[in-house]
Amino acid sequence: MHNNIRPPIDYSLKFVDLQIQPRRTVTSPIWSGIESKEIPYSANYQNVHEYIPWRTLTGRIQFYQDHKWMQLFGENFAVYKPLVDAKSLSNINKEDNTLTLKWSTAHQKFGIHSTYVDLLTLQTLSRGGPHIWISESDAKILGLKDNDWIEAFNKNGVVLARVVVSQRIPKGSAFMYHAQDKVINTPISERTKNRGGVHNSVIKVLLNPLHMIGGYAQLSYSFNYYGTVGSNRDDFVVVRKLQKPTWSKKQKSQEAL
Repeated sequence: MHNNIRPPIDYSLKFVDLQIQPRRTVTSPIWSGIESKEIPYSANYQNVHEYIPWRTLTGRIQFYQDHKWMQLFGENFAVYKPLVDAKSLSNINKEDNTLTLKWSTAHQKFGIHSTYVDLLTLQTLSRGGPHIWISESDAKILGLKDNDWIEAFNKNGVVLARVVVSQRIPKGSAFMYHAQDKVINTPISERTKNRGGVHNSVIKVLLNPLHMIGGYAQLSYSFNYYGTVGSNRDDFVVVRKLQKPTWSKKQKSQEAL
């Protein structure tokens, strides 16, 4: 047992503590990891090292789900299913020099849920503002170089960002790591007349009925572990090169003159 690494019961944090620096919190039964100075957070640490059963019907990691709803939907095993047509590109004008790419909102790089993303260190790690990753082959088709500005749009909305051209991104895909808030370096969109947009601007949540199974071991809502997830928000977008970013309506008026 590793009880000696846990904070004392009366461990507390005051607001002034958080103003000074981020602080670790107490171990919680809600999470499967341990929060301490000795052990960084790692999922399932308590289950593996302290032999606490997983919160499933069997107490083990399960790959087969015997719930009747799961069986009816054909999801009692992990299986491939084709993409859902969210109709987000219906009646969208596919202009010249554009590409339709699969939109994925992966977990954020260089920050956690918009925490400190405007710090100079984190800006240096990323692009100092919103950025979208695409493949080298798709960038070549669009005439894009790394760090160019692009616009991604569909019927749901618009997002403007710098492009990260990478060989590790599959052809036909666009990744915008989530939680890039509109805090720095976000141009104004010509389509919406508003500033930029975020990764969620071009998606809508599609609820999976199976996430409404309740009171059945692990198939019950638990914060950050079971519920609507990012894959339910993936979609398709039209991507084009942005010739020149507009930073203010005043700039746009001057350019018109």
